[in-house]
Amino acid sequence: MSVPRPSTSPASSVQAPLSGNTANSLIHLYRAEVGRMTMYRVRLDTTTNWAVGITAGLLGFAFTPEGPHAALLAAMLANYFFLHVEARHFRDFEIAHLRVRILERNFYPSMLGQEVSSEWQSYFVRELQRPHVRPDRLQAIGWRLRHNYQWIFLGVLAAWLFKLELGTTGQPEDSFRLFVSMASLDFIPGALVFSLVLMFYLILFLLAVRAHSYPLEMD
Repeated sequence: MSVPRPSTSPASSVQAPLSGNTANSLIHLYRAEVGRMTMYRVRLDTTTNWAVGITAGLLGFAFTPEGPHAALLAAMLANYFFLHVEARHFRDFEIAHLRVRILERNFYPSMLGQEVSSEWQSYFVRELQRPHVRPDRLQAIGWRLRHNYQWIFLGVLAAWLFKLELGTTGQPEDSFRLFVSMASLDFIPGALVFSLVLMFYLILFLLAVRAHSYPLEMD
């Protein structure tokens, strides 16, 4: 559902002037929602910073002389956890974002003398009574993945492959089989580890493709 816009159509019902108390209440509500947006924006940035910091630490550990490649697999899982946390914050952010956009596109234009359809008021009341989180969880994950985490995941994948490649340096023929075997984890064969990593990144790719666009950001 799109954010209601000011209407200049003669057929639309024009909003009646708001009382002073109602206008003041909406102004205070607008300030509160902008404050919530700022708070959730900070939370989004904090989560990303944690992901980058932990990834950097695990990268440094993995490339020490005795560092295992499993540290980079742990970085993949850690970033997936942070991606889920950030997606939840993003959905909370969008609740406040939608309310702010409704007020900016309808309440303030009406206060400045522009004719506005009265439909936005009932829409706004419904959003207050039962917030409608526009992106579902998978869409939110895909959106944050496309705009923040795809480069982190690609960097970790490249580092993991390079770490495995270092293990084959100076070895004799059949380097590809050796390369795959270097991905083994104790009793888990390297081929299975490669398959799991491939499936993991395929899922990430599908989530990112599914979230190629997001309506509210395009308003």
